[in-house]
Amino acid sequence: MSYETFLNEMLVKLKHVVPEPEIYIKAEIAYEINRLKAERNAVILGHNYMEPALYHSIPDYVGDSLGLSRIAAQTDKDIIVFCGVRFMAETAKILNPEKTVLLPAQKAGCSLAASITAEDVRSLRARFPGVPVVTYVNTYADVKAESDVCCTSSNAAAVVESMNSEAVIFLPDEYLARNVAQQTGKHIIFPSRQKAEGETDLDYQLIGWHGRCEVHEQFTIRDIEDIRAQYPDVIILAHLECSPEVVAASDFSASTTAMIHYVEQSDAPLYLLLTECAMGDNIAAANPHKEMLRLCRVRCPHMNEITLEDTLAALQKTQYVIEVPEDIRVRAARAVERMIAIG
Repeated sequence: MSYETFLNEMLVKLKHVVPEPEIYIKAEIAYEINRLKAERNAVILGHNYMEPALYHSIPDYVGDSLGLSRIAAQTDKDIIVFCGVRFMAETAKILNPEKTVLLPAQKAGCSLAASITAEDVRSLRARFPGVPVVTYVNTYADVKAESDVCCTSSNAAAVVESMNSEAVIFLPDEYLARNVAQQTGKHIIFPSRQKAEGETDLDYQLIGWHGRCEVHEQFTIRDIEDIRAQYPDVIILAHLECSPEVVAASDFSASTTAMIHYVEQSDAPLYLLLTECAMGDNIAAANPHKEMLRLCRVRCPHMNEITLEDTLAALQKTQYVIEVPEDIRVRAARAVERMIAIG
């Protein structure tokens, strides 16, 4: 494809969500990334939270954590460039130990992943012996390695049910755990970080942890009430990392991919997504005939670290290579592969 054709496609796709001068700048960078990607036999994976100029120009595949994990497990490319945050790139490396995995930003962390450590998981196992551990994929590799199986927001309830256990430890997202407890009808408890006397005598079927996403915890019932007062016909979609109260007040709640499919398949005139704001821009660019409202004060600072400029530098310099110690990788791979098998 010529640069002129590529530029025109970006202009048409992004004209409603990105200022035109910015598209001209971004298109040059994206075109060079795509050229270098082919030259180096690389695949680029883009999470749904990437900024529109990146999301709609360079990824070979876009999606949520589960979808991209499946793709990472199957790729035959030499290099995987993961346009997402660190735990996602780690997951790609866990599934592809012989391949080079690049993260375009040196840090690109996650408040939720940082809320729990491998030692925390070991401590919970000791306090609740024999109880299986389900860990949200939004965790680092050493935490996955201490788990029985991973899950994503799209299959969390199914994974919990698949354990066939009277009790399950579900880590680390507090709100996702509460939402899963409601979906599965399980009674949930949140033990203190230090073991309390008699805690094993408590009535529990799900054991949670007080971790939260710094983006999704900001959405409130007041936000929903204000939007509905101004736009009575709006359809509100909430990610399952939002509080159960926000989820209950929304019209639809699910993973990012399911939210995208809902908008694509619905005939409603107006939508509001309670999740990372860039995703609303990405859906608007792909569905120009549908109107998206924004609560754009809510941005993920970590997803925002991934830029076209840094993605180009990653490919040029093979920089920010993701490594996972082999003993951790092998144990984490079992948990991730079980998640993929459940679907």
